Amino acid sequence: MTATPWRPVGPPDATDRWVGHDASERFPVYTRGNAGEVYPEVFTPLSFSVAAEAAERAMRNAIVHSGLIRPEELDGIPLTTAVGSGVFGGYAYLNLSIQRLASARMPGGKASDADVNYLGTGDDPPPYEPDGTERNLRAGFAGLRHLWRTLSTTELAELIDDQRRVDEFLATLPDPDTATDRELRESVRALMPLFADLFERHLIVTLTAGTAVAVVSGICERNLGDPLLATRLLGGLGDVDSAAPSDALWALSRMVAASPELTEVFDAGVDGLAARLRAAGDAEPAPGDPGRFVGEFDVFIDRFGARGPNEWDTAFDTWETDPGLALTLIDRLRAADDGHDPVAQRHRLEAEAQALERESLARVRGPVRFLLRRAIRSARLHSRGRERTKTTVIRAIHGARLRAMELDRRLVARSGGRRGDLWFLLDEEVDAYLDDPAAFGPIIAERRDQHDRLAERIPPFFFDARQPPLDEWERRDRQLDVLPVGSTITGLPGCPGVARGRARVVTHPGDPGALAPGDVLVAPLTDPAWTPLFLAADAVVVDVGAIMSHAIIVSRELGIPCVVSATDASRRIPDGSLIEVDGNAGTVTVVAGPE
Repeated sequence: MTATPWRPVGPPDATDRWVGHDASERFPVYTRGNAGEVYPEVFTPLSFSVAAEAAERAMRNAIVHSGLIRPEELDGIPLTTAVGSGVFGGYAYLNLSIQRLASARMPGGKASDADVNYLGTGDDPPPYEPDGTERNLRAGFAGLRHLWRTLSTTELAELIDDQRRVDEFLATLPDPDTATDRELRESVRALMPLFADLFERHLIVTLTAGTAVAVVSGICERNLGDPLLATRLLGGLGDVDSAAPSDALWALSRMVAASPELTEVFDAGVDGLAARLRAAGDAEPAPGDPGRFVGEFDVFIDRFGARGPNEWDTAFDTWETDPGLALTLIDRLRAADDGHDPVAQRHRLEAEAQALERESLARVRGPVRFLLRRAIRSARLHSRGRERTKTTVIRAIHGARLRAMELDRRLVARSGGRRGDLWFLLDEEVDAYLDDPAAFGPIIAERRDQHDRLAERIPPFFFDARQPPLDEWERRDRQLDVLPVGSTITGLPGCPGVARGRARVVTHPGDPGALAPGDVLVAPLTDPAWTPLFLAADAVVVDVGAIMSHAIIVSRELGIPCVVSATDASRRIPDGSLIEVDGNAGTVTVVAGPE
């Protein structure tokens, strides 16, 4: 593997010296929209330097797949320049310019469609500036072919092959307990070719799902007069991979709720919970005993241990490497009543969506009916496929994570450093680090300090050609004026319905605070690790987000009101205040102060 061509880390007050990409002159507008849900944290040097080239290549292949962007338009642009997505000041960004151009070239489309898909509401992005290339005949015909292919697809058999490839890859990895340091190190490198293929597939399926959803939304708005109808039409998908862990966590929470013995163990608090559960287990457990729960929990970890906060990055813990993250979620779910059962909710929503589809099809005629039927089918298929491709690539990443974390543990023991030191090296430095880990102590300390400085700030949601300097970024600890009683924040309607409850501001899924059944989850952003918390909430409010956001997809599956793109809601809504969430209007109103 060649040395990383990206810039090294440098002075802590200069974001352009942290590992990252160059901005594109041809496609200069970037946004945290959508990208921030996948990578909310600051990239570490190792994670970036190992995966950046493979990820950018996959992004470019996915972008040209539809034909709306021609391959020759990307010729000569080095992979160190972010065309698809990139890292700037340590944070992940989506290239909005190229998404706008593709949307403008789609027959019947316009550049602002990309803004709707990825940005939601809030601050206005840099304006789109046409450059005369929007009307591209070859791209237009390719867009028509892509649309027809999207609406004609009835199965995604290639996803099964990808799952098989991951199984084979995981089978080739050495046992973390017996492998040499070099074997563990090579396990991370060995992931990259497979990761590039899997990530490309995920991106293609995701972009295709967006095309199908856009067709459904357009018909609902233009022909049926209800832009929110698409959300209900696509509810209750079923067979969604990202929902399976929540179903399993719900089942485990029912075991706790039904067992006085388990309830007593959980009531003692989540600190040390895993150890107490194992200590309380019987040799031959009966239903309801802690031992039976531990056995079922071990099965859960075996199936879903790859999931967790920031699961795309090997630097972060998942439910397997820190089971307490999952036990904390079970602790929050155990008090919920059966009305929050996700399986029952999906069955109900699926039946409602099928009835609504019949009603909607009956209201349109001819080509529009044909198009709507095909678009609904395709949107459901590709939305399920999107979650499956994500699960597949996360499983592969987790195999490398387990080896990397074991290598880090060994090296920290030899160097006297801190857990996670490995990720503050560039890929080309790791071999020397294996030989003499203590020698890298000063540079690791310097980079940790730089990383912390970046993490203290909120990166700009947009930038055009050049990211502002770090001292212009807003500090995370800056106090904002809280919303007084009677005031309202307006965001983007995510899932219809109205609910009232106590606001519980949560900034990390592993620390849900006082969130309890009947409350409203208020978060800065969400990713799949947050999904189980949705089961306990009666509504969800998120600072950012758009049509393809995780929060909307999950809320739609559970049938709970959701508002996204409610700017600074998590910093302005007082924790514990009574709020009303109107998922139809996209509003959040403070009804009463904290108790």
